[in-house]
Amino acid sequence: MIKNIITVCILFAAVVSCKKEVTVSDVKPANDSIAKNETKEDLYKPIDTACSQANKTEDYINSLQWYRTKTDKEIAGNSLEQNDKTYEDFLKIREKYTECLNSLHADILDKYVNYYDAEKERYNLPDNVKKLATEFKKAGLEFREVGEGMTEIWTVPGYYSSVFKNKVTPDYEAYIMQNDKESETNYAADAGLMISWEELGNRLMFWENFINKYPKSKLMKTVKEGYNMYLIDYLLGMDNTPTYQIDFDKGTGKLYDENRAEFNRIIKKYPNSNTAKKAKELIALFDAQMPVDQIHERIRVE
Repeated sequence: MIKNIITVCILFAAVVSCKKEVTVSDVKPANDSIAKNETKEDLYKPIDTACSQANKTEDYINSLQWYRTKTDKEIAGNSLEQNDKTYEDFLKIREKYTECLNSLHADILDKYVNYYDAEKERYNLPDNVKKLATEFKKAGLEFREVGEGMTEIWTVPGYYSSVFKNKVTPDYEAYIMQNDKESETNYAADAGLMISWEELGNRLMFWENFINKYPKSKLMKTVKEGYNMYLIDYLLGMDNTPTYQIDFDKGTGKLYDENRAEFNRIIKKYPNSNTAKKAKELIALFDAQMPVDQIHERIRVE
């Protein structure tokens, strides 16, 4: 950006004064291209986060990139506490734009599963979808199969860590890093767990330790909700991956061996944890042959 220039006349030899007036045309910017680029950046305005059919893919990608640049600049000068809020704002904006992109490309997402070549075990994407994938990559997005023949547009694993690592408070950094790690694989699909029981147990212990380590974190409500969701799935399973086999005639059930073994692993390794306490309670209820519907009522998570 070219600024107004004030010319100062310097006296030489204490008797000769400089009387030449310097005009803007006399002064050349150090780098014209930089000045032009800065002006272009300043003039650009990202599109509204409210979805609109008038917006194109490039509008969303450009806006996502603009917010990434803006965020990088902000976190460089902010305190760690200020960057916690910056992360939350950045996350909300990306989620809204991603939601719009999912709506905009609903037709492609519906067909995406059909592009998979089972014999070659890879996708055979048409050119227009390949082009989209390339555009998405610029903004840290990708196509992700989420089960039941469905595909969605997601943020790539590790993206938020790459932006906020060492830039936020310890609780936020632990939260961001763990969420990025968990996003590497689908958690569940088709009403069934997609990760191992041991992995779920490890996730539970991470979040339980987080709750104990950062009791005053602003993230506590969100973390507890996530922990409780994991805990109920860990104890009772999901429709297509239950933790027990039911005897429909008697209404009672028996824990599967692999689930009992996983519960005992957690009980042994983390004997004083809430997760272990709940696992012990569940084992006792099944061993007592309590009806399954009553066990569901007794097992409460807070």
